[in-house]
Amino acid sequence: MIFKILLSYICGYVNISVEGYFIERFINICISKRILLWNTKREKSTYLQTNISIKDFKRIKEVAKKTKCRITINRKKGLPFMLNKYRKRKIFALALLIITFSILATSRYIWNIEIIGNEKIETEEIIKQLNENGIIIGAEKSKIDREEVIRKIRLKRDDIAWMSIDLNGTNAIIKIVENTEKPQIIDKNAYCNIVANKSGVITKINAKTGTPVVKIGDVVTEGTILVGRMDGRKIYRNKICS
Repeated sequence: MIFKILLSYICGYVNISVEGYFIERFINICISKRILLWNTKREKSTYLQTNISIKDFKRIKEVAKKTKCRITINRKKGLPFMLNKYRKRKIFALALLIITFSILATSRYIWNIEIIGNEKIETEEIIKQLNENGIIIGAEKSKIDREEVIRKIRLKRDDIAWMSIDLNGTNAIIKIVENTEKPQIIDKNAYCNIVANKSGVITKINAKTGTPVVKIGDVVTEGTILVGRMDGRKIYRNKICS
């Protein structure tokens, strides 16, 4: 019976109302002729609602005539009626099909590249290297070897400590952790100039080593050398002082 109901849905069925004084006889004749009725609801002795396949509906007219019952179609259901409904909206159905296909097709490609975590490295530099390794707008995601791209970029750059590539939908999200620059190691015994770190007036000079370049009362600006040429030896750097 379940198979027949499923087949009726595929082939189409109708929900009908049957009215008359001989409802019992109507049902008995349907059973004897193997006309399938399902979801039957009898609200009163002279009225019932039921489902019947399109094929059996053509046969039921003869039964209704014999039992003097009146049949009314309430609803038409099933695949044929659904297709017929959208047959009148061909443009809408075609547009829906094209949109669905386009979404499925375009989701296979990269349409946006986003760089996260770079502060000192220029975004354009990273995008250029990504493009050189196949990660470009319109690239097919399945053809991208993310590990290989990361390896090649990190081999060329010492300023990237860690890098990842996530392909999320149509987005390529590149996360970067930059290398921390090594602090400059200053040899405290190396010769240097003494340089002012802001503007001011010289009020006192006490140079234990080196040669004072300015005199008491001189007005100096930021960066002015105060003491230099330490014992006439080569100067390697400047030393900032207040």
